[in-house]
Amino acid sequence: MERGVRGGTPFIKKGKKMYKELTELVEKSNKIVFFGGAGVSTESGVPDFRSADGLYSMKFEHPPEVMLSKTFFKKHPEKFYDFYRTKMLYEKIEPNVTHHTLAKLEDAGKLTAIVTQNIDGLHQKAGSKNVLELHGSVLRNYCVTCNQQYNMEAIKTEGVPRCECGGIIRPDVVLFEESLNSYILDLAVNHVQESDLLIVGGTSLVVYPAASLVSLCKGKVIIINNSETSYDYQADLVVRGGIGEAFNAINTLVNFLN
Repeated sequence: MERGVRGGTPFIKKGKKMYKELTELVEKSNKIVFFGGAGVSTESGVPDFRSADGLYSMKFEHPPEVMLSKTFFKKHPEKFYDFYRTKMLYEKIEPNVTHHTLAKLEDAGKLTAIVTQNIDGLHQKAGSKNVLELHGSVLRNYCVTCNQQYNMEAIKTEGVPRCECGGIIRPDVVLFEESLNSYILDLAVNHVQESDLLIVGGTSLVVYPAASLVSLCKGKVIIINNSETSYDYQADLVVRGGIGEAFNAINTLVNFLN
């Protein structure tokens, strides 16, 4: 773990001391916001995009960012759904210690919101209530013609799923070439600005505008990630490692507080 003064050069700490500082910051805070990425769900078995075993390293007919784009969906809906059903739907997954600990922090009145880039719904499955899904959710789908809402079962059939009106049913997720939902993004901005602690976990902070949320925090910032991010210098605490291990330490604290 590295402990850094914002704008300065972090220095390295090791052993129990790093988790002691992590849990102390959580204990002292009462308006915590968690901002998470793919690394939160990889420990539940959901593959990410950018790691060595992620979707970007696999060979497909087209790059994943092409097949998950708005243009590809419109021009090749059958191929879109062949890829989407195989690589984006993971039903037999369960929340891990990070999801459960965040739900406990919310129940304890210490966490005000979760801002997530993930689309798997695991935070809600763990019991979290105020979850802001920047990229939507695979659990929600809608007709592009009449806006009729559908659950995930509606798109699990073969071919292109159709609404009763004849329109194509599409996932309620943000595809490449599409903008984030401005209402959800505004809510995320407000929560981050009002927080006294922003915990960033499992994200390399390379996707914008989501990554820029870190700069908006006026309180303390903790970044937990396996690799370096371009925002580490803005953090008060940088934990270089798996998010599950860090949240195991936080979980112990939460259990003690309860």
